[in-house]
Amino acid sequence: MNISELSLRRPVFAIVLNLIILLFGLIGFTFLGVRDYPAIDPPNISVSTAYTGANADIIESQITEPLEKAINSVPGIKNITSTSNQGRSSINVEFELGYKLEEAANDIRDKVGQSLRELPSDLDVPPIVSKSDASSESIISMSVSSRSRNQLEITEFANNVLVDRLQTIPGVSGIQIWGEQRYAMRIWMSPEKMTARGITAPEIFAALDRENIELPSGKIAGNATELSVRTFGRLNTEEQFNNVIIRSDANGLVRLRDVAEAVLGPENEETAFKESGVPTIGLALVPQPGSNYISIADAFMQRYELIKKDLPADISTAILLDQTRFIRKSLSEVKETLLLSFGLVVLIIFFFFRSASMAFRPLIDIPVSLIGAFFIMYIMGFTINVLTLLAIVLATGLVVDDGIVVTENIYKKMEVHTRIDAINKLQG
Repeated sequence: MNISELSLRRPVFAIVLNLIILLFGLIGFTFLGVRDYPAIDPPNISVSTAYTGANADIIESQITEPLEKAINSVPGIKNITSTSNQGRSSINVEFELGYKLEEAANDIRDKVGQSLRELPSDLDVPPIVSKSDASSESIISMSVSSRSRNQLEITEFANNVLVDRLQTIPGVSGIQIWGEQRYAMRIWMSPEKMTARGITAPEIFAALDRENIELPSGKIAGNATELSVRTFGRLNTEEQFNNVIIRSDANGLVRLRDVAEAVLGPENEETAFKESGVPTIGLALVPQPGSNYISIADAFMQRYELIKKDLPADISTAILLDQTRFIRKSLSEVKETLLLSFGLVVLIIFFFFRSASMAFRPLIDIPVSLIGAFFIMYIMGFTINVLTLLAIVLATGLVVDDGIVVTENIYKKMEVHTRIDAINKLQG
């Protein structure tokens, strides 16, 4: 006995089985992620190194080339590309398809670690090895601008007020800040004054490292009390930096203000982010892998409306980019395709069979087949994206064809049984 015969003999069992399929399909649908493309893990490893102040030639000869020679011996590499810019080296390693990304990252880290002794000893940080993450791209972003505040003040406001409110949106893994400017104490050296007093740049660096430091100071214990001691050694203001003693000898004291000037300003003055000449920064939402982009966008719009009500009068915001618009359009087109296919099936069957009950019968098996597929997608770790929506549209065509064929066979057998019953009555 196959499932068809069992369903005909046990109609209640068939109804319950279909309801179970619908239930599990709806449960799987609620947990499915919605995104533009499938979540992939490309076999790419990047190695980035920062060396502040070095030009591109030094970066290439002292950092990029030694690292490339070390990485070349790793098995499974398909292609290596590198760029050497002012103060930064970037190497991208592409592996063959099917190569395990974790093993590739570990092999690259081992080779980079072995080549550290060939790199300059005064690197800002050791080379950073990271895996390419397809889910690290932002899906929706907003701008924050002001005509009365500079980039530093806007960045500080965004970090202290806006980032925390957007970070708590369910499904968001992080907030990217475009055009961010951080406060930094910049030391503008005067070559003429330094030459006149015999001061070199390494002396200034050494003095700042020596004076601008906060060390643990222990504690003071008595018979009945115990107090921890804290020494304030960090320099915070321009005046404090300018008063740092660079050299102390028989000729007197040489302070920083005698050979240079400390100015509080942006950490990076080489880049700027503006909109129509107005200082602006961008806040972009990065989703978690497998999250629902539509739900994130809806929650963001609710937070965005609340944020606009609480903004100061001199700060304005706007939506820069919304990638979920294309996802919504794709979902809308799939819904239209499904409704159109259902309507055509009903009309075609009713046109040929002239029976309303037979015409609406496929509206039972087609939804059961499509909704039940959502549970399989959830088990397999799929998401609702452009490719899976295309598969659903194609599967709808197959289910519709099968539904028409099955309906025709049912109608044919019903006619045969009706004629047999009529003949038996006449003979009886």
